[in-house]
Amino acid sequence: MKKHRYLRLSGLEPLVVTPESNFINVGERTNVTGSRKFLRLIKDGKFDEALNVARDQVEGGAQILDVNMDEGMLDGKYAMITFLNLIASEPDIAKIPIMIDSSKWEIIEAGLQVVQGKSVVNSISLKEGETEFVRQATLVKRYGAAVIIMAFDEVGQADTYERRIEICKRSYDILIHQVGFPAEDIIFDPNIFPVATGMDEHRLNALDFFQATKWIRENLPHANVSGGVSNVSFSFRGNTVVREAINSAFLYHAIQHGMTMGIVNPTLLEVYDNIPKTLLKRVEDVLFNKREDATERLLDFAETVKDDKKADVAKVLEWRSYPLQERITHSLVKGIDTFIIDDIEQARQESEKPIQVIEGHLMIGMNVVGDLFGSGKMFLPQVVKSARVMKKAVAYLQPFIEAEKDGKQEFAGRVLMATVKGDVHDIGKNIVSVVLGCNNYEIIDLGVMVSPEKIIETAIAENVDIIGLSGLITPSLDEMVYVSKELQKRNITIPLLIGGATTSRAHSAVKIAPNYSHTTVHVNDASRAVTVVGNLLQQDNKVYKKQIREEYDKFREQFLKRGKQKDYITIEEARKRKFQIDWNTTEIIKPKQLGVQVINHFDIAKLEPFIDWSPFFRSWDLHGKFPNILTDELVGEQAAELFADAQALLKRVFNEKLLKAKAVFGLFPANAVNDDDIEVDNKHQSDVFTFLTLRQQLEKRPGVPNMALADFIAPKDSGKQDYMGCFCVCAGFGTAELAKQFEEENDDYNAIMIKALADRLAEAFAEYLHKEIRTNFWGYADQETLSNEELIKEAYHGIRPAPGYPACPDHLEKRTIWKLLKVQETIGVELTDSLAMWPAASVSGYYFGNKNAKYFGLGKITPDQLKDYAKRRGISNEEAEKWLRPSMAD
Repeated sequence: MKKHRYLRLSGLEPLVVTPESNFINVGERTNVTGSRKFLRLIKDGKFDEALNVARDQVEGGAQILDVNMDEGMLDGKYAMITFLNLIASEPDIAKIPIMIDSSKWEIIEAGLQVVQGKSVVNSISLKEGETEFVRQATLVKRYGAAVIIMAFDEVGQADTYERRIEICKRSYDILIHQVGFPAEDIIFDPNIFPVATGMDEHRLNALDFFQATKWIRENLPHANVSGGVSNVSFSFRGNTVVREAINSAFLYHAIQHGMTMGIVNPTLLEVYDNIPKTLLKRVEDVLFNKREDATERLLDFAETVKDDKKADVAKVLEWRSYPLQERITHSLVKGIDTFIIDDIEQARQESEKPIQVIEGHLMIGMNVVGDLFGSGKMFLPQVVKSARVMKKAVAYLQPFIEAEKDGKQEFAGRVLMATVKGDVHDIGKNIVSVVLGCNNYEIIDLGVMVSPEKIIETAIAENVDIIGLSGLITPSLDEMVYVSKELQKRNITIPLLIGGATTSRAHSAVKIAPNYSHTTVHVNDASRAVTVVGNLLQQDNKVYKKQIREEYDKFREQFLKRGKQKDYITIEEARKRKFQIDWNTTEIIKPKQLGVQVINHFDIAKLEPFIDWSPFFRSWDLHGKFPNILTDELVGEQAAELFADAQALLKRVFNEKLLKAKAVFGLFPANAVNDDDIEVDNKHQSDVFTFLTLRQQLEKRPGVPNMALADFIAPKDSGKQDYMGCFCVCAGFGTAELAKQFEEENDDYNAIMIKALADRLAEAFAEYLHKEIRTNFWGYADQETLSNEELIKEAYHGIRPAPGYPACPDHLEKRTIWKLLKVQETIGVELTDSLAMWPAASVSGYYFGNKNAKYFGLGKITPDQLKDYAKRRGISNEEAEKWLRPSMAD
């Protein structure tokens, strides 16, 4: 069997296009030909504002960023270089790969010379002949990029099935045999043309694309297929309803035929299953050229919906008249539990044994849920609601099953799930558990802060098929490594799934997989977990496991090579290049109130205006910016429903005082010492407390400083008295008890919801308290008047970085905060062995008030700073490396 090779791209993070990736969405709004706003900003030289367009694309779910500067009045080369350099300095944007899009080779090459990571060139073709095609392809290969090949040759653009496959085959053969181009780095664009134009020669435009895509995927090994989807509905511009339906149906069928990626405007997409059946029938008649009068019928129908988006959307509401199985399936798919007990009781009466209702009626319905979710037609909150209905039904049947004593449900496999020792975060783990449970896997959930010994002992005792490890904080990465080593020592052969916010494919491949001779797989979202577990537990899984090991071996080799290409400077040199503030002229404001203050009785309802809702939706795998996500054409309906449910539970939290919030903070005299340390003087305690900061060591271009947080505090030898603060807030008291109560009621949906809301309230509390610090307790911005949106964008002076995050990835600093503020004694927030905060809905950090203070990412550090850091902290190099290993330049 020939091993498949996958397209691998990267920004700061890798993107591997596998069959489990579903469709890869390319963000199109950073294209001057596709966005008037972006064009205007670039023309006006407002590149910093243009970055916000890119950021919105990333936050909206784009997995690749298309950048195009082709406009007659622009210096395209300068614009491309400038914009890509700016992107490279923004980690939240630079994390995804870039598509360098231009019809001019000189602009493409300029982009290739500065772009970070492994990019995609869009595009080259045979339009100017084989010689130029080979020259350009050779250069793309030399720059290490993937490439989109347009179906275009010396004769012209391919507009039939035969011409498409002829040009793609010729291009492929040249790239493989003459250029030596990696086949997996070739992406064909077989040309998406408008449909329903009224011209006979255009009737096969969509069908020819579908068939050409299928042919490419079957006959040109490892190549991918892309395209600009919005082109297909161009004939109906101005009619949003029909355009959305055409785009959605075309994309759905293109994916079925093998299209792997494309430039899509999510605002012009309807959910495929939500397209009114009458409209869908007419659209698909056009796409597949099923009728002579297909175009006329669609045009006639388009007139009826031209001004009314809700036209012809009459839904059948009489689903209670459906046959029994359809009613049960409908309840599961829609997450409706109102009638499920009635229907399950009828199913029980009609079955020989109650267990048959689970294995029959319920699993038939849940298989539909699984299929819809896997194909992108259902979203995560809907699946969790489906699980709630399923659990309610199973709970009703349980007494009947136990009464018979011989009923036992047959599961597809047993999966152990655990958040590793020292870590208390489990929202993601719980979501994956629910999704796997919906696919008939038995879940053994050990909860949070689970020791390696308990994980392994339970795995053996329960004879599980999969072990799933989850973690949010960076020390969890070491725990996972330790578990893998212990599994190896015990000669255990159970596949290991790795997931959680700080985990990555890189860490799994480089740090975990080498310790465990059996299968290790990183799973980055709930939908992929189902596919991975299914592949691992299939009867003939040796090929899949071998493929995973080979992929990770290759990834590890490439990753380690890549890591060695960066240049770092010594810590001494980095300190010479520190961020400079003129302490003789900069304004230093003394806080109005110095010392520690405690808030034990806080009205949690005050936090509602400070909630940043966008991360809430991301935790449910719905990507978009609030409030726009509520009207998003792709996920808006589900987002609005989820938001309504969140508001209802939040109202209960406020009215019934279900959660309690507490805070402790302090403002102190402070000065920087020894370059990278900050001494804090607490008059109420005899000891002087020292915060240790870490300094960037990456070699930068001239004039760009290597920063540390200590740079924002006046040095002691300046003779200036400066100030800083620190804090801990918690909005999670009562969360665990509420979640447990919901779980006992078989309501995973609200159990996950309350944790997600508590996290949002904790972040809101941090935002609220920071505002109070700036305007009241410290008072350096006592005239500040900012909206919530401006607060979320941090449009204020001063920063509040947190230990464990990019500017200071050292979790050990939390211990100093806890001692200085007496956090546990005053408000009851504890630190675990791995320095996670409990309750989990807690936030801690520092306050820096200087107007020059800004956020940054530390990046990697070298062994000389590690040794220096260990000496300053008074610990061994080994202990220091344990806490800083993710930041080490190895």
